[in-house]
Amino acid sequence: MGYPAGPEDNAAWRRAPCGLLTAGTDGLIGQANDTFCNWLGYRHDELEGVTRFADLLPMGARLFHQTHWQPLLQMQGSIAEVQLDLIHRDGRRIPMLLNAIRRDGPEGYTDEIGAMVATDRKKYERELIDARQRAQTAEAGQRALNDELAREHRRKDEFIATLAHELRNPLAPFANVLEVLRLRPGDAALWDWGYEVLERQLGQLTHLVDDLLEVSRITQGKLVLRREHVELSDILASAVDAAMPPIRTAHQTLTTALPPVPLTVDGDRTRLTQIFCNLLNNASKFTPEGGAIGLTAMVVDGAIVVEISDTGAGIPPEHLERIFDMFSQLHAPLHRATGGLGIGLALVKGLTTLHGGTVTARSAGLGQGSVFQVTLPLVRSAPDSAPATATATRHEALRKSRVVIIDDNVDAAETLVLALDMLGHSAQCAYTGLAGLQLLERAAPDCALVDIGLPDIDGYELVRRVRAAPWGRDIVLIAVTGWGQEADRRAATEAGFNAHFTKPIDFTKLDVAIGELLRR
Repeated sequence: MGYPAGPEDNAAWRRAPCGLLTAGTDGLIGQANDTFCNWLGYRHDELEGVTRFADLLPMGARLFHQTHWQPLLQMQGSIAEVQLDLIHRDGRRIPMLLNAIRRDGPEGYTDEIGAMVATDRKKYERELIDARQRAQTAEAGQRALNDELAREHRRKDEFIATLAHELRNPLAPFANVLEVLRLRPGDAALWDWGYEVLERQLGQLTHLVDDLLEVSRITQGKLVLRREHVELSDILASAVDAAMPPIRTAHQTLTTALPPVPLTVDGDRTRLTQIFCNLLNNASKFTPEGGAIGLTAMVVDGAIVVEISDTGAGIPPEHLERIFDMFSQLHAPLHRATGGLGIGLALVKGLTTLHGGTVTARSAGLGQGSVFQVTLPLVRSAPDSAPATATATRHEALRKSRVVIIDDNVDAAETLVLALDMLGHSAQCAYTGLAGLQLLERAAPDCALVDIGLPDIDGYELVRRVRAAPWGRDIVLIAVTGWGQEADRRAATEAGFNAHFTKPIDFTKLDVAIGELLRR
């Protein structure tokens, strides 16, 4: 009986991606490679020369080894693709696919055995069959999918082109006004006219960017509502005030019909106003000059139903199902064309859904006008103190404060100083983070407005240093930045900011925020 020498110096044999071993005429394992030992949890000295190959088999497999394995090797000299369980050192069974060749030598025969773990083989086979079936199913619908992808690609291209167009629209008047004022700097009437144009176009540009960010937050589930009990009449009044300028410009009539009793909604005042303002703007946009717009509110089956109707272009039946999709657009009348990105109605749907409501559209067809219906849950009894508290908060006299602005954009910093001074605050500015730190320590302000992208240390690091200093723990710190995603707000809070404002700033809201933060 002999023990095969085994390729002790063959690294490829020892580390092969399959288990390799040899067994002599007495059945003892002569050599086993690292792979085989690792799979079964043994050291080499626990197998080589001391363990028979058959000892690694469970009882049933040992019987097969005796009655089939050995006779087959004896008769044909090889065995291919036999699956047997081998016993792991910890007692587990490891299914393996085995191949064996018997080689004769001067001291007897040697069995050379190759082993592959077959644990996942059947699973892979099942997955392969399932994958084949899925592929066949997918192939059947591939043409429809390709068509849909092509449509999405066209919509993406149209959106990018429209976005460029919509950004150029307000930028062109900016350039024109600046050039006119440069040529006639002493004309007071032109300055008044230029101010109105710039304010209007800045509002349009800000609205465009805000809508894009709002839709992004909604689709990512990151928009948080600031809920309170609010009266629907207040919400609709605010929406009408905001939507009236384009309605007046188009000489359209707006008729409202509201119930005589108060209707209370549990929701975010700003977002609810945004819903109805967007719908009113949409109605005006698609209604020709001199047309009519209607706004009605009622209670139906215990819910608030608000309908906004118009006598405008109407909606083709094939567009009704997709009218609330992102970037879905209809063409406004040419003489009233105001463009748009096709995100207003998607934003309305997202905000309404967040409030637990629904929004639908109906139309008799092109030229027949349209009706948009918003349904919201009705709050049966709102706390009596809620409206009074809100009113008190809005109208409470705000203590004016000492403010420091830190921004590397000199124009932005100095104009903000001027605006805050006009609002009654005392403001100073610095243009780098380190200069801002020195000013904060020296001036000991009540509040600081800090840009994030500073040239030396960023706003986050600046705030961390302020909070670490004894003189900086009570300063109200407000981040003022062009980055307005939820992750940016979270990063500002984690750094130590009390609030986060996205440029361009609404000075009235900033003034109120400063007052509220200082009262805490």
